[in-house]
Amino acid sequence: MAYSIKIVLSQRQLFLYSNGKIVRSYPVGVGKAGSGTPAGRFAIATKKPHPGGPFGVMWLGLSVPHYGIHGTNNPSSIGGMVSKGCVRMYNPHVLELARLVPIGTPVVIVP
Repeated sequence: MAYSIKIVLSQRQLFLYSNGKIVRSYPVGVGKAGSGTPAGRFAIATKKPHPGGPFGVMWLGLSVPHYGIHGTNNPSSIGGMVSKGCVRMYNPHVLELARLVPIGTPVVIVP
């Protein structure tokens, strides 16, 4: 399957596409004012389980340095504009996403 990810910042939602059709959607936390999540076209560049600290159970690094999609040790932050630019997911959701998408999966982030 050809997966791709679209993150809609204004909706605070991550959509997983398979062959052009939405197969999953997840609520996310995004960057706060002054440290917003960058819009653009990226790719999943790295996967790191159990990264420690505030990153929950999984880090999916993007092809732009210092930004990623990751779990959280603060689940109440999901749905808010709370991070320093990364995209936060509930830990079970980021684990599911990490199992499905390979490194190189396209990621589009839109306002």
